[in-house]
Amino acid sequence: MKMHMAVPVSVDAMIEDLRTLVEVESPSRDLDALATSAKTVAAFIESRLGGQAVLVESEAGPHVHWSAGGVPRVLVLGHHDTVFPLGTLERRPFKVEDGHATGPGVFDMLGGLVQAVHGLATLADLSGVEILVTADEEVGSHSSRPLIEERALACGAVLVMEGAADGGALKTGRKGCGTFQVSIAGRASHAGLEPAAGVNALIEAAHQVLDIAALARPDIGTTVTPTVAAAGTLDNVVPAEATLVVDVRVESADEKERIESAFAALSPHLDEAKIAVQGSVGRPPMPESASSELFALAERLLPGLEGKAVGGGSDGNFTAALGVPTLDGLGAVGGGAHADHEYLVIEAMPERANLVAGLVHAIRHRH
Repeated sequence: MKMHMAVPVSVDAMIEDLRTLVEVESPSRDLDALATSAKTVAAFIESRLGGQAVLVESEAGPHVHWSAGGVPRVLVLGHHDTVFPLGTLERRPFKVEDGHATGPGVFDMLGGLVQAVHGLATLADLSGVEILVTADEEVGSHSSRPLIEERALACGAVLVMEGAADGGALKTGRKGCGTFQVSIAGRASHAGLEPAAGVNALIEAAHQVLDIAALARPDIGTTVTPTVAAAGTLDNVVPAEATLVVDVRVESADEKERIESAFAALSPHLDEAKIAVQGSVGRPPMPESASSELFALAERLLPGLEGKAVGGGSDGNFTAALGVPTLDGLGAVGGGAHADHEYLVIEAMPERANLVAGLVHAIRHRH
């Protein structure tokens, strides 16, 4: 099977649609902005594919769901929320120059959405195809997860439009990831007059940071990284409270369980200090076995295509954990996700659009 490279996708049309989406800012948790963004995404999908895109309201903002009808066969999955606050566009407007498109969200992941829809538009028959574009992927997908899992199980195959790995590689595996918050309660006292009467939450936090960092097992892919700390109120007061935030990434379900158990078992070093832990490894690992079948199809369509396991999480973690074949990183080729230098490689857009179309066609006709 070879990819049909004569599929008539228009780069100019893709760029204009990308401009339209990027110029409607959509920071996570901004419900007004996300409502406008969802309507824009729905109108874009309808304009290219026909039919009706339904807005699924949620406390996190509207998700966009489009179905061609027929027996569900493949779910094209993306998100329209971005990490950039309102006003980023004014500082960093959408631009096309030197073969790159730049602007907030071009790579993560509006470019992938545009490519997917334009690729699907080249297919004569879309029956069984669904598109789900969620509003809260960048903040954990708490609202969208049940809908994602429902449609993934119904369709039986998931194509995730997140940006490609380095060099355009597809993402064939992802670490599970989560965030923990450790809250420490001590007791305030005057730092000069009676420091011993206090229970210093900052000192307890220092002990906990070292205990937590020691949970890492980089030799098997487990990273445990304290990222944010806060403590204290005034320079002459023994701190009564402290908080730690920790980023965790794991490659296996066993490590997920070990880490969660270890956080639950954290105990104070100082007498009378108290510890409370919130959080979990919310996105389960996406094992490479989940992508093997679909990646084999992709390799046949585009010989020489590479696959890589990566550390970041996506909604593909949820679908893979259900046992649904999932292939990720099918979106834009570029880089700089979540950064000011975010960019998309324009030259790669037609090939990626064709790849999505070829995969959808192959999935719908496999036996």
